[in-house]
Amino acid sequence: MPTIYDFEAVPMHGTPVPLKRFEGKVLLIVNTASACGFTPQFGGLEKLHQAWESKGLVVLGFPCNQFGAKDPGSNDEIASFCQLNYGVSFPMMAKVKVNGSDADPLYQWLTAEAPGLLGSKAIKWNFTKFLVGKDGRVIKRYAPQDAPESLARDIEKALAA
Repeated sequence: MPTIYDFEAVPMHGTPVPLKRFEGKVLLIVNTASACGFTPQFGGLEKLHQAWESKGLVVLGFPCNQFGAKDPGSNDEIASFCQLNYGVSFPMMAKVKVNGSDADPLYQWLTAEAPGLLGSKAIKWNFTKFLVGKDGRVIKRYAPQDAPESLARDIEKALAA
């Protein structure tokens, strides 16, 4: 049975990183966008990162331009935007596709492990979030409108497990 540790991600600047590097950590994986109504969630994600990084939380942002072309920029432009506007210091990965036959393998796995409403595997919009436990298995999927701070109780529980 695969876990998140069987996948890799490509940082905005650099070579692919095996997610096994985060073994034993709690991961919050989010498909992001720089020009979306939910873009201010970057601030809440950064607060979660700051509050719980030392306890084992890793927030990973994956920019995606599949929803209304809300993230058309290059990886460098996206990284600059996130840092300048929201002080993002958590890892941001290179832009990916999260839906369709050419979706990133990590997202194919995440959506299969935690389907959305009515069993849908498709991601509906930017800022869909996945909480992954220390064992590398998906705990829960959150909708775009779920504010990062509303995940606090679930994150605390996952960190304590």
